[in-house]
Amino acid sequence: MEMRVRTDSKRRRRALAAASALLGGVLVLTACSGDDSAGGGEPTKKSQADADAAAAAAASKARIEIAPKDGATNVGINSSTTVTVADGTLTLVEMKTAEGAAVAGKISADGKSWKPDAKLKRATKYTLAATAKDADGREAHENTSFTTVSQDNSFVGSFTPEDGSKVGVGMPVSITFDKPIKDRKAVQSAITVNSSSGQEVVGHWFSSQRLDFRPEEYWKANSTVTLKMALDGVEGAPGIYGVQERTATFNIGRSQVSVVDAKTKQMTVKRDGQVVKTIPISAGSPENPTYNGQMVISEKFKETRMNGATVGFKGEDGKGEYDIKDVPHAMRLSTSGTFIHGNYWGADSVFGSANTSHGCVGLNDTQGANDPNTPAAWFYDSSLIGDVVTVVNSPDKEIKPDNGLNGWNLGWADWKAGSAV
Repeated sequence: MEMRVRTDSKRRRRALAAASALLGGVLVLTACSGDDSAGGGEPTKKSQADADAAAAAAASKARIEIAPKDGATNVGINSSTTVTVADGTLTLVEMKTAEGAAVAGKISADGKSWKPDAKLKRATKYTLAATAKDADGREAHENTSFTTVSQDNSFVGSFTPEDGSKVGVGMPVSITFDKPIKDRKAVQSAITVNSSSGQEVVGHWFSSQRLDFRPEEYWKANSTVTLKMALDGVEGAPGIYGVQERTATFNIGRSQVSVVDAKTKQMTVKRDGQVVKTIPISAGSPENPTYNGQMVISEKFKETRMNGATVGFKGEDGKGEYDIKDVPHAMRLSTSGTFIHGNYWGADSVFGSANTSHGCVGLNDTQGANDPNTPAAWFYDSSLIGDVVTVVNSPDKEIKPDNGLNGWNLGWADWKAGSAV
């Protein structure tokens, strides 16, 4: 009995050991199977890589670039907005204002770029969306929104002479800015003036709002002068940007320079270096002499009103010492009111013999400006904006260079000293 019990006990121990080993094997296998199904092993990483590869294969190779960048402000209104594409062609570009107004533009013939047809508006928010396709027809998309520079945060320059005009040899390029310019170098560097004659042309700042250009000597007769303004996006003062992209040309006519001798009371008119006429004149009286110096004709009026009160000549009653409503054949020589003009109210005898004006240069004329045979009519018809009238031998001082278009009264060294570049 005792021997049988021991045998059974051994058998039970061996069975338990075998069962334990089998159970342990099951547990180990179960644990390995559980790790694979939990997603932390190699099969999950491979699946993500496959998905990334598939997405990359489906993506378009076309790469769209839009300027300006999304969210940009103070954007220029001329040439700052462009769309370009690499490794593809543009198929659709839509640009609108925030209110939904469409902006016309054209995709280039090769499909590589787009730009608006005209300059944009200031202080306006725009949205722009572009679509392109690569060689396999897969589409790429890009969009942006931006705001153009406001009127308060921009400046413009008005200039003379007018584009396409024909002017005399003394006509400078004169630019007046609507806001003070702090960074004169940046602004002047964005403006070029060139002559077909090859003359060196230099800019001179008369103030923070006026910049003139001229050569050392008068322009060569029959040459062409070109002004280029590339001011779009140029910061002229902190937070104040230019908006102009402009090219203008004007032609220089024959050379006409007239010399008024206030002492002899004669004017000698030279054209292309040859004397063509001598005209008796009446300059400013001893009490109101005419400025000396080189003066450029800046405006012409067949008839105009001249009121002394507007230039400081007032009588005891506060009214102008003179008020002539129909001064004939008047041409402006200074901003302060110096003209060379016809005079019908003075006696014929004063011309060539007495200086009687308030500072202007008077030529004999008739009322109504209808007689082409008077000296004043002849000179008016023979003159261009930009012709030079030089006054000599007057008891007055020389006219200031910035009083009118009269920078020729500065020597070349002084002129160049006023350049910011």
